[in-house]
Amino acid sequence: MQGPAQNENVPKPSATKSPAFLTVFPSIMLPMFLAVVDQTIVATALPAIAAATGEVQRASWIVVAYLIAATIAAPIYGRLGDAFGRRRLMFAALTVFIVASILCAIAPTIELLTLARLLQGLGGGGLMTLSQAMIGESIPPRERARYQGYLATVAMTANSFGPVAGGYLTEHFGWQSIFLINVPIGLGAIALTWRLPRHKIIEPHHWRADPGGLILFTAFVATTLLALEQAQHVNMSALPLAAGLLAVGIVALILLVRHENRAPSPLIPLGLLRMPAVWRSDAMAAFHGGALVALITFLPVYLEVVRGASPSETGLLLVPLTLGIGTGSLLTGRLVHKTGLTTAFPVVGLALVTINLLVLALWAPDLGNVAFAGILLWNGLFMGTVMGVVQVTVQSVSGPRRLGEAAASVQFSRSIGAAFGTALVGAVLFGFLTLKNPEAARVFAAMVEQGASAGSVLSEAQRAAIKTDITDAFRAAFLLIAGFTMAGFFLALTHPLRRI
Repeated sequence: MQGPAQNENVPKPSATKSPAFLTVFPSIMLPMFLAVVDQTIVATALPAIAAATGEVQRASWIVVAYLIAATIAAPIYGRLGDAFGRRRLMFAALTVFIVASILCAIAPTIELLTLARLLQGLGGGGLMTLSQAMIGESIPPRERARYQGYLATVAMTANSFGPVAGGYLTEHFGWQSIFLINVPIGLGAIALTWRLPRHKIIEPHHWRADPGGLILFTAFVATTLLALEQAQHVNMSALPLAAGLLAVGIVALILLVRHENRAPSPLIPLGLLRMPAVWRSDAMAAFHGGALVALITFLPVYLEVVRGASPSETGLLLVPLTLGIGTGSLLTGRLVHKTGLTTAFPVVGLALVTINLLVLALWAPDLGNVAFAGILLWNGLFMGTVMGVVQVTVQSVSGPRRLGEAAASVQFSRSIGAAFGTALVGAVLFGFLTLKNPEAARVFAAMVEQGASAGSVLSEAQRAAIKTDITDAFRAAFLLIAGFTMAGFFLALTHPLRRI
């Protein structure tokens, strides 16, 4: 067991007063809100974009392009922020994001819109990473947990707000408005970032580019995420392409590790990732991301198909989950700030979440709506014990010179975990149904793409039989998600850093 981290060359709370909340938090919160909300605000506008461009089959490119670019950008901004200053890089990321948003709004074709979304993702990935790193730069170690709780609340609010705002703006002002709204908000974020204090770079050094690492890393991320996107189509015909892309991604990863071990100024901080506290924290972030995003992705389908909830009822039933995560994050941040304990909270939280998911797997069909909402609230409260602790732990271990690399490693791990987790849950749902009832698999695929109305053409008896099969498939999916959280529990239990 490791004692308090001593490698932080930053003011301690007892020695120096931390920056005022109203100076630091809004300046960091708004860029992060922009980055997160832009991952979800597009979802409800996709049908309108597809209708306007006449490219329904390529509409998913708009989402995937942003995700790929944001994931690639995370370590790049982390590395550059450590070398040249994070405040300066935040201005650059916001400028890229605003310009790309304007290009998205004026794009006349799906291909140009996809390219503009790639550029927007390059800005958005920087906003996420730099926001996390600037917490570590501006806030003493023990207080960071409290701010991480605030940021987690912002992220969950943005995830919930995005689809609602996207639907309203698209209906009343056209799909272009979901991108143009970023311009005034982005300019406000620039003004707030200007208020942040300038920090001297602790160890100035000449940054050297790593083009080989960038190319291999891009190949790994792009092919892996495209493979996972193909796998989520719930379509057997997509599996060969997904497998081929995944094989290319694995080869690129092997070459990337070999290259980065030899590079004088590596893009990927393998030395940092070899530290037990860091790789366990990043793995925890990956399993947590997989569990959370899979739940948020497939719970609406479950509620509408299995429980017969309307879209409005589904939205209300999901509110306790997002509310619980925000509340749990805030409470965990305050407890870490007061006690200095870190992994004790994910150990308890993930254990209870795993039990909760087992309850959903075994008895969800027997629960009423109030009990189901209560289970989701309980689940969210304890899922909120993880991400703030992970960020604080990695930043404490990495030290002030590598805050950007540390924040980027967590963000990258969570993104990859979320993509893998969602794809695996989708594969389990479809695979279970295909083995048990191919017709149920076909209907389920149609419901995923078109909504519950896709099953309205079936007879009452057919709907009842298919509903039973889908219920069993979701039982297997909940058990898989419980496996993700159990893996996170064991990582937290064996974590070497217990207190900061």
